[in-house]
Amino acid sequence: MQLGTRWGFGAALPAALPAAAEVPVREVEAVRELSFSAAELSHWRWTLTYLEGRPHLELEDGTLLVLNPDGSAASVTEPGAPDPDDDW
Repeated sequence: MQLGTRWGFGAALPAALPAAAEVPVREVEAVRELSFSAAELSHWRWTLTYLEGRPHLELEDGTLLVLNPDGSAASVTEPGAPDPDDDW
């Protein structure tokens, strides 16, 4: 496991992420903007962790976005849903 970084909701993506990651991240953020106020979202953070060479991005509400190595979205797991990458 490689440790990643954290950044704010709606902020610029870390340089370590592929540029193609911006589209799926912004899509997730757009959906959240429909359900939460700007004041609530201003406190939310993304956490980036690399597992088995793949970027895993988790939003504070529990949304998990797993990317392919090229940065395209492989899966989005909504809060409370089982993680499709969890083999347990």
